Amino acid sequence: MTIPKQILSDLQKSANIACGLAMDTVANAQSGHLGLPLGCAEIGAALFGYLLHLFPNSPRWINRDRFILSAGHATSFLYPWLFLSGFPLDPLPNFRTYNSNLPGHPEFSLTPGIESTTGPLGQGLANAVGFAISEKMQQSRLKNIAQILDYHIVCLCGDGCLQEGISHEACSLAGHLRLDNLILIYDSNGITLDTSLNKTQSDNVKQRFEAYKFFVQEVDGHNIAQFIEAYQQAILSDCPNLIIAKTIIGHGIDEVAGTSKAHGEIGIKFIREAKEKLGLPDRSFFISDEVKLFFKNRRKQWAEEYHHWEIKFDAWKKENKEQYVLFFSGQDTDYSLSHDICKENDAISTREIGGKILNKLAEKNPRIITGSADLFSSCKNYLFQKNDFNPEDWTGRNISFGIREHAMGAILNGIAYDGIFQPSGSTFLVFSDYLRPAIRIAAMAKLPVVYIFTHDSIAIGQDGPTHQPVETLAALRAIPNLDVIRPANAEECVGAYQAAFLRKDGPTALILSRQNLPILSKVANRRNGTICGAYIAHDATDHLRLIVIGTGSELSLALEAVHDFTMCVRVVSMPSMEIFERQNAEYKEKILPSSCPLRLAIEAGVAMPWYRYVGSQGKIIAVDDFGLSAPGKQVQVHFGLTVEHIRSEIKSLFITWGSAPYPARG
Repeated sequence: MTIPKQILSDLQKSANIACGLAMDTVANAQSGHLGLPLGCAEIGAALFGYLLHLFPNSPRWINRDRFILSAGHATSFLYPWLFLSGFPLDPLPNFRTYNSNLPGHPEFSLTPGIESTTGPLGQGLANAVGFAISEKMQQSRLKNIAQILDYHIVCLCGDGCLQEGISHEACSLAGHLRLDNLILIYDSNGITLDTSLNKTQSDNVKQRFEAYKFFVQEVDGHNIAQFIEAYQQAILSDCPNLIIAKTIIGHGIDEVAGTSKAHGEIGIKFIREAKEKLGLPDRSFFISDEVKLFFKNRRKQWAEEYHHWEIKFDAWKKENKEQYVLFFSGQDTDYSLSHDICKENDAISTREIGGKILNKLAEKNPRIITGSADLFSSCKNYLFQKNDFNPEDWTGRNISFGIREHAMGAILNGIAYDGIFQPSGSTFLVFSDYLRPAIRIAAMAKLPVVYIFTHDSIAIGQDGPTHQPVETLAALRAIPNLDVIRPANAEECVGAYQAAFLRKDGPTALILSRQNLPILSKVANRRNGTICGAYIAHDATDHLRLIVIGTGSELSLALEAVHDFTMCVRVVSMPSMEIFERQNAEYKEKILPSSCPLRLAIEAGVAMPWYRYVGSQGKIIAVDDFGLSAPGKQVQVHFGLTVEHIRSEIKSLFITWGSAPYPARG
């Protein structure tokens, strides 16, 4: 397709203006990145001035092309293009200032036009794979929607993104799944922050991605016409796409161009000369009348496309009211479950009952999907009769991620960013460290992702310390805005899953056992108590002297251990510290009254998170060392997680602090 010369001329002028805006943005903040914004200016012009389908008046329009800046340090590339396009941004001089919606790295929900929170390199690339999966699921599951939802996921990444291991995990899976709606643009400038790329890399990126089954093209990234042609070829392909755009980092500032110095703000002192070479006046944040008119017309074009699409979508809504309500209305699902889900009379693992609960919830909500890092059979989160997601059946609600935990986490984020499906994914708790960067971003971006982490303690035994997650709970609890829930039995498991899938403002980690746990005595409020984070599992029959706090598999030990002290001991189940801390002061005082400072906390993990609850008079029975390889029961005995040891610690507390029923020492 031949592009009119006038269009190419306007796009080049827009690229030059964007270069000037990027220079001024970084110079004004005295902070930021100049390299990619200058090196990819022509790519930005082609995308925002000609190729992308957007509607700035409605930044979350469901048929927009999703543009993701995986090289998140280069926000001074993206913000000028969003500003020129008409997105409601703060003025560019507010870049990196307090309370601005123009932060140093892209932040989802803060800045209109930002699709995902990127910064850690490679995250955005894997997010893009999640977006692509989300679209395929929509196209396959919604009647007659394929011609109405036909957008593309476009991701700009750099050398750093492709060097990070997550890029291999995500792109290998994308190629296997044949996600032909995915277009990766690789800013191939041969320079990383410290040095030239050839000092750390000698592999062939083109061959690497061809091995993933991508359609790969190489272009001159400064040639607008060449880039547009490659993009249009990518749209027609039947597999994922990589456009390798050869660019010069810091292009236009001769003193730093093509060197690692272009990465930061060193080039600021040379921008007057650089602007002069671009034909720009020595004025900050200058936009020519020609470029203003060009983007005014571009916005009109986008508006016409949007309104034409809206007519088609309105007709679809009328014909498919039920599906519209289910997938697009934002209507909450009723997740109430009958008590027969917990009718088992024998001990059962929380991973086992969790799988049954997940299947019940998925019946109620067709937007729930799940996946696993090659552990469906162990984590028990497979949705039966819901099919597997694959190129032959995009309707599948089970995603086999392979042994790719980090990519799984970031892909789940991408699905959550898209806002249609409610994603969950599973692996063993100890391997949560492999996807921790993605969990952290999910918490930061307030994404409702559900992590199903099983094999939760030293009780897994003979697999040994490499697989026994002693410090992992504390590490997860340290992430702000992540709810960690460790249910003790089937009823608590129901409450945990309900809380996780009802949550809209952040992710939840469900911590489940491999070993069977007792059903426990019937307590009417176990589900609601779990949804509140903590509740009274057994109360003293007389004057309260001691509170024993337990979670997960240790709750049953606590309940059995206090049998001889029922008159003066309360047992509190605290499946989630985070949820409990969100309750009002009255509820928290009711559960953990300040009038009873004598406390004992029990958990098969490090003690650190529990000091806030036991105070100066309390004790913690915990595992402050790595586990060992032996049968689970023996490992528990070794670390004092037994009824007998808990009883002895209760007696010791009473004696130490002179509280009934034992006299003070001496």
